[in-house]
Amino acid sequence: MCSRRIDKVCCGLLIQGKIQLIITEQQEVHSKHLEQSQWNITAERLGDAKFKRDYGIKYAYIVGGMYKGIASQEIVVAMGRSGFIGYLGTGGLRFNEIESAIRYIQSELKDGQAYGMNLLCHLDQPEIEEQTVDLFLKYGIRYVEAAAYMQITPSLVRYRLTGLRRTNDGIIEIPHSILAKVSRPEVATAFMQPAPEQIVNKLLENGQLSKSEAELGSYIPMSTEICVEADSGGHTDQEVAYALMPVMHRLRDEFMAKYRYTHPIRVGAAGGIGTPEAAAAAFILGADFILTGSINQCTVEAGTSDAVEDILQMINVQNTAYAPAGDMFDLGAKVQVVREGLFFPSRANKLYELYKMYNALDEIDEKTGNKYRKNILGDRLQKYGKKQRPFT
Repeated sequence: MCSRRIDKVCCGLLIQGKIQLIITEQQEVHSKHLEQSQWNITAERLGDAKFKRDYGIKYAYIVGGMYKGIASQEIVVAMGRSGFIGYLGTGGLRFNEIESAIRYIQSELKDGQAYGMNLLCHLDQPEIEEQTVDLFLKYGIRYVEAAAYMQITPSLVRYRLTGLRRTNDGIIEIPHSILAKVSRPEVATAFMQPAPEQIVNKLLENGQLSKSEAELGSYIPMSTEICVEADSGGHTDQEVAYALMPVMHRLRDEFMAKYRYTHPIRVGAAGGIGTPEAAAAAFILGADFILTGSINQCTVEAGTSDAVEDILQMINVQNTAYAPAGDMFDLGAKVQVVREGLFFPSRANKLYELYKMYNALDEIDEKTGNKYRKNILGDRLQKYGKKQRPFT
């Protein structure tokens, strides 16, 4: 049993061989005085209540945006209709494909159900990010999931601050919400603070923000939803949730006290959540919401091929490996991929070793070059080698 008086109490009771949990706020709990039925926890009760109200959802459960529409328009619609929120995986899609998907989702979710769009960072091609934000503002997209960001960009600030206004009773209305997927404290720090002043001033100077929007931006964080991404499929820093979540909670408390925000910062969890037990563990760690990714590839709505779904359903937790990320290859970023029955991880890691060892293709010795030309690159080495001889 549990009997404590603190802000939040998580209590457990063994009933018919199963531990059932209850989370209460600012009240004394004596399990021996409760009926067993009162200890049953429903999915609707998990997570932060205000988060669910703000997003207009029934469950504190999010489907994250996976690359090239794997998190498809069908997933987003299915989630919205069921009381969840899903983010369309816009990364790698053409602008006309994103626009078509937005129109489809808006036509299917006509009753105010929640939905959102993924926004990938493009430091090397900021115009892609800029045009994507233009599209989101054009169609009134209220919820954006910011992924792969290591710093705050002008496009992100423009999206967040556009439309800010103060009501007659002094409340700041924020029409655009950003859910920031982070795995490092320094990145979380950037999102928990107001938009960088130099970026805001530049946008104001360029006429992309009004004076009022720029001023009000100093009273709100860049993101009120921080999604802490532990070791996960796709891009990963291979962090451990048990170590990462407490650090992020302390950061949240620090910045809430420093800036005295009127809108609370919520901290959610992602990475490795593929079972009900894993979801329960995330909430016990203090997650205000959870976000899933890889597990959703096995749904019928996912924009994934049947062959990939078959592979994913056959593997176990030990059947993955880390390989270089194609879009951040030169930075040494890693993605978690399937290892079982595939040569991709070992070959990709070897290619990255060659990239680090040599300055140009011509420097690779003949024996090594022939091996990888035959087994991996094939005709592509000859086709592209003349166009880009240096690696960098």
